[in-house]
Amino acid sequence: MFGFIGIGIIFVMVFGGYVAAGGKLGIILKSLPFELAMIGGAAVGAFLISNGLAEVKQALRDIGKVFKGPRWKPGDYRDLLCLLFELVRLARSNPVALEEHVENPSGSAIFGKYPRIQADHDAVELICDTLRAASMNYDDPHQVEEVLDKRMEVQMTHALHSSHALQNVADGLPALGIVAAVLGVIKTMSSIDQPPEVLGKMIGGALVGTFLGVFLAYGLMGPFAARVKTVVEEDGHFYMLIREVLVANLHRHPANICIEVGRQNTPHHMRPDFGDLEEALRALKQEAA
Repeated sequence: MFGFIGIGIIFVMVFGGYVAAGGKLGIILKSLPFELAMIGGAAVGAFLISNGLAEVKQALRDIGKVFKGPRWKPGDYRDLLCLLFELVRLARSNPVALEEHVENPSGSAIFGKYPRIQADHDAVELICDTLRAASMNYDDPHQVEEVLDKRMEVQMTHALHSSHALQNVADGLPALGIVAAVLGVIKTMSSIDQPPEVLGKMIGGALVGTFLGVFLAYGLMGPFAARVKTVVEEDGHFYMLIREVLVANLHRHPANICIEVGRQNTPHHMRPDFGDLEEALRALKQEAA
């Protein structure tokens, strides 16, 4: 919602201010299709050159995050803590029974209670691989922790690729606007024998290219890249919570303490209330009994 509001404010204030100051939209509208074709086409071409097919698809999907916001909501963080609590308790009480859940999470009754988490391949794989590694009786739990940290670093780097790709386009748009403006000046110079009023319109049309490049870069594409980065980092806290709980489990802390460590490391606006979480965990204990 805020994304659409922001775009609306940008267009109203920029073009509304221009019209209010006495500017005429006619010359902009006349030049806009040609300038947009040159600048937008060059930007799309450069984007395709610098990214593979998989990265292009990911970037197109991630643009939706500008309007949708973070994937994980406060209720999902509570569900994740409940899921981890069940798995950690089972790992302590019956490691053999845990194997069926870790090896086949899609058919697991525990994972099945939390369909949104079960549908996320990255979260499920992170949980299962870490629990599987913990069951191998490493001499030093820091070995698993180190592998987990490197894995999450790689995952975050990959997730941020769309933001970097969009920011590269934003950085190039002003220069592409200058290219379009220079071409407009060349066109104007070829008509230097025309009267001043004709030349004025042609020069104004050429300057639309410079305006459009800067406007698209700083008014739209740059904010899009920044928003995608913010949302990706926000969702990254979900996977960081998994790390915190499972690392605490590696150090053999009680299950309740592991969950509290995860809760405390959750961002405040997403953090489950202590009482609500305790009630949910109590219900799980009664169900297991």
